[in-house]
Amino acid sequence: METGDRYEPYRLVDADGVAVAPVAAFFQELLAAGKAAATVRSYGMDLLRWWRFLHAVEVPWDRATRMDARDFSCWIQLAVKPRPTAAKRRPARTVGTPNPVTGKSTPGPGYAPSTVAHSETVLRRFYDLHRDAGSGPLLNPFPLDLARRSGRAHAHHNPMEAWAPERTGRYRPTVPRRIPRSIPDEWFNSLFAALRSNRDRAMIALWISSGVRASELIGVRQCDVDPGQQLISVVRKGSRARQQVPASADAFVWLRLYQQDLHGLVLRGRTRPVWWTLRRPFQPLTYHGAHRMFERVNATFGADWTLHDLRHSAAARMVRDPALTLTDVQWVLGHAHLTTTEIYLAPRQDEVVAEVLAHHARRADRLAEPVPPPPAPGYNPEALNVLFGRSS
Repeated sequence: METGDRYEPYRLVDADGVAVAPVAAFFQELLAAGKAAATVRSYGMDLLRWWRFLHAVEVPWDRATRMDARDFSCWIQLAVKPRPTAAKRRPARTVGTPNPVTGKSTPGPGYAPSTVAHSETVLRRFYDLHRDAGSGPLLNPFPLDLARRSGRAHAHHNPMEAWAPERTGRYRPTVPRRIPRSIPDEWFNSLFAALRSNRDRAMIALWISSGVRASELIGVRQCDVDPGQQLISVVRKGSRARQQVPASADAFVWLRLYQQDLHGLVLRGRTRPVWWTLRRPFQPLTYHGAHRMFERVNATFGADWTLHDLRHSAAARMVRDPALTLTDVQWVLGHAHLTTTEIYLAPRQDEVVAEVLAHHARRADRLAEPVPPPPAPGYNPEALNVLFGRSS
């Protein structure tokens, strides 16, 4: 549950409404390490699933064994994920099928492999903390699988190759490699034309030109906007550092139009938020409000792009610009490692599909060309090729 307290933003409670003390201590460790409140919430959702499982099997958290962890890992990969009412009304035949516009597969009924892997990592760290503090079991129910790492760590490592994962959890599933999906330019133009307000146009223009995360842009204050230098200051998600990021001139034009629409309707101030709701009473815009706005625009075309796809689209545009280096794109996106930015060098799915279809069309044209009969005996084939312009 959310508390509204900056020193304890989230709290896990049991069936009686009492805060779970070992989880509260784990949350305090996360906050002391500089983790954001969103990280605490994400870790709390993993611990909530584990606590519900322990309640169902009637096992105390400090008496959980590796057999319980194994059963939980099997259950979470087979369980049906609770979904909102709108998702429950979705026909069963559409679950897991690709979207006809974007090619994305709709979410399946269960938890994604990335969610299962994240849960295993969080629970392993949770029990490591209490094992070191002496407040939990001596054996971690979610151990590391040393069989996946034979020999000494980094033995005979090639300096020209990337570092491989040093340790892997025993119950950690294999997560498929995800390819970033960007919005093609023609579809983006259609989406932008369907926006209904200057606020939405300003936000989309800033996202697609700056490449910042959705939460980073929503947290921008009025003092963070510098139209003269075409810069906005955002707080990075990972490092929590404030960084100035350039954006396009068109984005600041839409932003100025939106500010003119709000003139006299909201209080102005350097620390006031830039983004507000469109309906009275005006409230600061939240991430969920921006997400619903983009969902409504997608619904007009039957697409399912997300706000994070705008960041992927901006990164893909920058990478394909020969005047920008990969390190420039890394700095703009705020990536800690260059290998994270390199994933945008891969071609988009629609580009690969178009090239392969063109290959099949060219091959069909070559097969459809009539094959001339062989020359009669006594004629020189090379002379006929020169005479009729045939390729040898």
